[in-house]
Amino acid sequence: MTDIEVRETTTEAETRAVYPVMRQLRPHLDEDDFVEAVGRMRGEGYRLAAACSGGRPVGAAGFRVQEYLAHGKHLYVDDLVTSDDARSGGVGKAMLGWLEDEARRVGCKSLQLDSGVGRKDAHRFYFRERMTIASYHFTKEL
Repeated sequence: MTDIEVRETTTEAETRAVYPVMRQLRPHLDEDDFVEAVGRMRGEGYRLAAACSGGRPVGAAGFRVQEYLAHGKHLYVDDLVTSDDARSGGVGKAMLGWLEDEARRVGCKSLQLDSGVGRKDAHRFYFRERMTIASYHFTKEL
């Protein structure tokens, strides 16, 4: 894939256009739930970017800029997905590069994300992009 443009989405129409890609990562959300959740989360600092090819979204990233005592100011990636039909075409690399540039632009010390333990293809990609495993993330359902 050659003509990948990554840009932040800000309107409801742009958010809806990204939904078919994001659904591949978050299948439990229908389109309206996704749009409503993004709207609420934007109030908490969530931002959504889309990678487009030929004007069509082929990748998506949800992220936030945060600051923790443990990590300093960092860009945290909530969601990162490439459309099934665009995998291995440079979309993920373009998205990650855009996120790294944005992190530097806003003064972050690092880019961080969590990835489910079963997502082995994603892990291979992150390792190729020189990311490391820095911690375990524990959770307890309530």
